[in-house]
Amino acid sequence: MFIQTETTPNPATLKFLPGRVVHEDGAVEFLTREDAEMRSPLAARLMTVPGVSAVFFGFDFVTVTKETGDWAHLKPSILAALMEHFVANEPVMAPHGAAHASADAGEEFFAEDEAPIVEAIKELLDSRVRPAVAQDGGDITFRGFRDGTVYLNMRGSCSGCPSSTATLKHGIQNLLRHFVPEVEAVEAI
Repeated sequence: MFIQTETTPNPATLKFLPGRVVHEDGAVEFLTREDAEMRSPLAARLMTVPGVSAVFFGFDFVTVTKETGDWAHLKPSILAALMEHFVANEPVMAPHGAAHASADAGEEFFAEDEAPIVEAIKELLDSRVRPAVAQDGGDITFRGFRDGTVYLNMRGSCSGCPSSTATLKHGIQNLLRHFVPEVEAVEAI
């Protein structure tokens, strides 16, 4: 098995491509070892690597965020954990872990009369923003719309990325304002 790695715009995060589907039911993020142990054998295994602070599963990739350490020392341990897991053909998610995957998204908030605006925003996010962000090992999801401001949840390599503010303000905000005139601003939550 050959696992490719890619850098991301976030220097604390690396993207690993195992050449197979990782999680086909949407993106899932693990920010604590306890959460990983409850929901995913693979995430739990990766969180045991000293220096790893977060794990994120996309459709066909895994991003790992480091808290400490040098990638030159962490990368071999992460690759070994991924290889062991996939070669053993173990499940990525625990049987009950998939049911809790939607908890990552959180509750959405917006006024009922703004539902058509929200649908337009979500369509643009799903068709234009999320595929591009997934290329960088992350995900951005809609959380809410209030008083002209769109609130987004940034996960994976996007969370804590030094360029995330520029992505939000110059990329996503401009795109949404162009196609949805009711949008005035975009904020991360």
